[in-house]
Amino acid sequence: MNGWRCLAWGAALTVAACTTVQTTQPGVVGVDRKQTVSPLVDPKALSNQASQQYRGVLAGAQKKQALNVDKVQTERVRRIADRLIPTVASFRPDAVKWNWEVNVLSSNEVNAWCMPGGKIAVYSGLIQQLKITDDELAAVMGHEIAHALREHAWERASEVTNAQLGISVLGAALGLGGGAMDMAGLAYNAMFALPNSREQETEADRIGVELAARAGFDPRAAISLWDKMGRLAGGSSQPAWLSTHPSQAQRQADLRVYAGKVMPLYEAARQRE
Repeated sequence: MNGWRCLAWGAALTVAACTTVQTTQPGVVGVDRKQTVSPLVDPKALSNQASQQYRGVLAGAQKKQALNVDKVQTERVRRIADRLIPTVASFRPDAVKWNWEVNVLSSNEVNAWCMPGGKIAVYSGLIQQLKITDDELAAVMGHEIAHALREHAWERASEVTNAQLGISVLGAALGLGGGAMDMAGLAYNAMFALPNSREQETEADRIGVELAARAGFDPRAAISLWDKMGRLAGGSSQPAWLSTHPSQAQRQADLRVYAGKVMPLYEAARQRE
C-alpha cells in the first residue's frame, strides 16, 4: 500500500508540474512577482467561463430589476471605468483590447469585482453606504481591475486543480472513483468562492493606486476609502469583501508609501486635463 501511495503522489506531482509566468509589467509600483500556474488550467477557457458566469449574473439581476437601475449612478461608474481602462497598458498592453463591460448591481452589499477578461460589477451598496467619492471609487475599481490583470483567478484555479489532481491520482491508485475536472465549477470557485491571498491583495492595492493615478484620480483616496471601511465595520464585524484582506492599519501604511510613489503620475495626468 505504501508503495502505491508513493507512486500515486509521484505521478500527481509529475502531471501537475507547474510553470512560472510573468503576467504583468512591474509598473512604477514594482509588482514583479512571478506566478506559479498549472498547465492543466487554460486561462482562455477560464476567461470564457467568466464571461458566461457574468452573463448569468446580469440575467439574474435583470430578472430582479436590479441591473443598472440608477442611470446617473451607472453613468458615473462607467465614466470612471473609461478613464481607468486605458491605463492598464502600463501593466498589460493586451488588456486594453479585452471586451470590457461595466455594470452596477442594486444591492446593499458593499462589494465590487472584476472577472478575468474585464467583466466589472459594482454594487450600489458600496457607493451609497460609503458615500464614496470619484477618487475613492477609482481606488476600488483599480484594485479589482488589478486582480484581473494579474490573473489571480488563474493562480487560485491552479492551486485547486493541483490539489484535486493529487487526490484523484491517489484515489485511482487505491481503487477509488474519480471524475473529470469541472471547468465551470473551477471558474466559480476561483472567482467567487476562494479568497485572494494577502499577497494578491497587496499587489492589487499597489497596482490599483497606480492605475488611479495614471487616470487622474488622487491615489491618496485609497487611504480615506479604508478609513470609511473601518468605520462601516464598527471595529467588530466587517464586510465579507474585506474578510481576507490585510488589516486596515497594515493596508493604509502600505498605501501611503505607494500612493506617494505614484503622485508624479497623478500630477502629470492632472496637467493633461
